[in-house]
Amino acid sequence: MSNKKKLNLEKSLADLETLVEELESGDLPLEKAMQKFEEGIKLTRGCQAALKDAEQKVEILLKSAGGDELVEDFVGDD
Repeated sequence: MSNKKKLNLEKSLADLETLVEELESGDLPLEKAMQKFEEGIKLTRGCQAALKDAEQKVEILLKSAGGDELVEDFVGDD
């Protein structure tokens, strides 16, 4: 993953944390809260895509480095 993508992922995660804190505070009017929620959904999807991309690259690197015996299926916490 390039530095630019890494920084974008880290920034997106930080932005998402800020949004969650704002929403959890309960101080936002409904319309503003809905806008923040929508923005959070977009950030979440972007983060998921970046993580999926990184996971696929790691899997490719592991397979090319030592064959299939080094690769185990990843089961995330859902």
